[in-house]
Amino acid sequence: MSGPLDGVRVVDLTTVVVGPICTRTLADYGAEVIKVEATGGDLLRTMAQGSRNPGMSGKFINFNRNKRSIVLDLKKPEALAALHRLIEKADVFVSNVRPEGLARAGLDHTSLAPRNPRLIHCSILAFGRGGRYYNRPAYDPIVQSLSGVAGTLERATGEPRFVPMVMSDHTTGLIAAQCIGFALYRREKTGRGEAIDVPMLENMASFVSSEHLGAATFDPPVGPSGDGRLLSPDYRPLPTQDGYITVGPNTNPQAFAFFDAIGRPELKKDPRFDSAASRTANAAAYFEVRKEGLAQKTTAEWLEIFDRLDVPAARYNSIDDLLTDPHLDDVGFFQAEDHPSEGRIRRSRRANTFSGGERATETHAPRLGEHTDAVLAEVGYSVAEIDALRRAGAVR
Repeated sequence: MSGPLDGVRVVDLTTVVVGPICTRTLADYGAEVIKVEATGGDLLRTMAQGSRNPGMSGKFINFNRNKRSIVLDLKKPEALAALHRLIEKADVFVSNVRPEGLARAGLDHTSLAPRNPRLIHCSILAFGRGGRYYNRPAYDPIVQSLSGVAGTLERATGEPRFVPMVMSDHTTGLIAAQCIGFALYRREKTGRGEAIDVPMLENMASFVSSEHLGAATFDPPVGPSGDGRLLSPDYRPLPTQDGYITVGPNTNPQAFAFFDAIGRPELKKDPRFDSAASRTANAAAYFEVRKEGLAQKTTAEWLEIFDRLDVPAARYNSIDDLLTDPHLDDVGFFQAEDHPSEGRIRRSRRANTFSGGERATETHAPRLGEHTDAVLAEVGYSVAEIDALRRAGAVR
């Protein structure tokens, strides 16, 4: 059995998070991903906290499983020629290099398409073409700041802050993988490749505006922007007698069962809370009712009650609690692996399944340049030619 992308070859000229998340997704579902690294390696090999050996940080290991690593010094013409040969034999080329740099190296889609008309080139950009920010450098916090993500936290907490994850990178990387899937499907029908631009700012601005434009969707606006429920300071895990719990009683049966459970049955007839629309309009008051009610019992007591009443509820997990969550344990989410250089590690498994088949084998995150010789041999380089490239400093 093999994954749905079995037989798809991807040349991956990306670094840090947004590109590697995209290509890890493709690799997890069967694609062969060749990670092209500079002589110093992907920045994430060394900039992230936590490692046993130089160049193999925990983050790098998590974002680069199921890939092979080849080192090319693209300042050398021999290395650039090798990359062109790789791309000629690829189905997909993914980059998060600024477009002007790609064009100078002849790695833009206009230059590559005549040599490989079936090539799908996905260019992950900070900002879309045609805008004044185009070709500026950016990382996740820049995009969180510009796109309104930090602004939603200001509305909720009174202070602009970043989501403490590289959320723009993750989201855009997954969207890029999705777009590549769309393009592969179209290629099946047309036989032709294409260029895809996936800009971080526009994707995150779409995310925020879809969620929070709300009444400002209309021209003129019929009310303020922002989803009052999501922006409430009490939209968070709420305290119990011994910890925290999260509840989500949204439908009338769920909300009315919740009112009974907290000893406030009269709220079922309160015009502020007697329908989903009224509870939304009075979100701050509704969250205050939840907060007061949940303080009456322990987390375990509430979970037993809400499970019996079919009210959506969950315990609060810290980052470390994920490692012992019983559901994640049931489904085997964290799996042990013996890495050839890093020893025993844990990794998260693929979250999604396909009845038609899964990737047959998992491979470890590669050491820098681990597969240079093998990959070059596959595209026609002889042992002598590879040795010559190495002597010229073009490969490692």
